Amino acid sequence: MSLYETLVELERRGEPAALCTVVRTHGSVPRHAGAKMLVWLDGRISGTVGGGEMEAQTIAAALEVLAQGRPRSVRFALQNPTSGDPGVCGGEVEIFVDPITTRPTLLVIGAGHVGRALVHLGRWLGFRVVLTDDRPEQCTPEAAPGADSYICAPIAELPRRLRFHSQTWIVMPTRGMQVDVEGLPHLLDEPHAYLGVIGSRRRWASARRDLEKRGVAREKLDRVHSPMGIELNAETPEEIALSILAEIVMLRNGGDGKPMHAAEPPA
Repeated sequence: MSLYETLVELERRGEPAALCTVVRTHGSVPRHAGAKMLVWLDGRISGTVGGGEMEAQTIAAALEVLAQGRPRSVRFALQNPTSGDPGVCGGEVEIFVDPITTRPTLLVIGAGHVGRALVHLGRWLGFRVVLTDDRPEQCTPEAAPGADSYICAPIAELPRRLRFHSQTWIVMPTRGMQVDVEGLPHLLDEPHAYLGVIGSRRRWASARRDLEKRGVAREKLDRVHSPMGIELNAETPEEIALSILAEIVMLRNGGDGKPMHAAEPPA
């Protein structure tokens, strides 16, 4: 598979990576302008920008770029290893490291009425939507159209079936508290931007007690949003989905949820 085919596959899977491109060279160097290397979140690579210590430092820079989400250039002088240079070729290399960020992923766990509404609205808002449910008849394009991917599996299998990352937004409009209690321990340690559980405050308080009895740490449960969403007095599945995604958009964009007319006027 060519590097460009790999980039297309990354987009399809919603998987981030960093593209490292040699953009300038001078003198004797291992690779010249145009050489490319992809770096995944786990440090795997495809292609090369020259190998050795220079490549190791480029991989480290790529992982920093992925964490920060901002591109940068790295420059190397390959002359004197005793002063910290990563080689002795004698030349100079500049490498541009660009984060290949994909659409944020909305992972919808539960293909009921609210789940289907979340799929529809999430896709409209530009998320890469993954719908999962352990009921085969519910988790299909026919039953819940609009998702980019369908995973028919219990929650416990999701870490093996889906690559979680810092822009994975998890919403759990599940069919009952027991599903939450059984499933949440498998999600709490996966990378994510948000994890929300549907239901009343009483339902979450009960689920939390059960989870704590099972040994789940309180600080992990403190990060769960439940009840999820912004208070809209929502009733229909579509209104509830709007409430949930309004909270997610607010958090993504650093909003505060206040009515626009209540915002302080500029000085």
